[in-house]
Amino acid sequence: MPKSSALPSLSLRIDLLSGDRIGPGKITLLENISRHGSISAAGRAMDMSYKRAWDLVDELNRVCRQPVVERQTGGKNGGGAALTPFGEALVARYRRIEHTAASAVKKELAALRSEIEKPRKGAAR
Repeated sequence: MPKSSALPSLSLRIDLLSGDRIGPGKITLLENISRHGSISAAGRAMDMSYKRAWDLVDELNRVCRQPVVERQTGGKNGGGAALTPFGEALVARYRRIEHTAASAVKKELAALRSEIEKPRKGAAR
């Protein structure tokens, strides 16, 4: 097998003072809501039940004390959901934090990859 030149990746979770968390799963859910226009379609895109997706949206709306997602009722297609301006800003800020953190640890991740790929002394190949 050829060696991959990809670095190990960094996963970022923000722990809030309230004990709640915002991490990659919730942010991806928000991005999928924005992309698909509904909570159920966003959940399906992530192999997640509607209930689980709705529970996460409800949690984010509660934690942030201002709506992150707003439901759109009725209409030709039966409604849907969209990110609020705050929800869009939350996703953008999280992705900026994630990018900044990944850039800050790039050298360390490269060193980690190098150390992990080194053969062990005395290890049979």
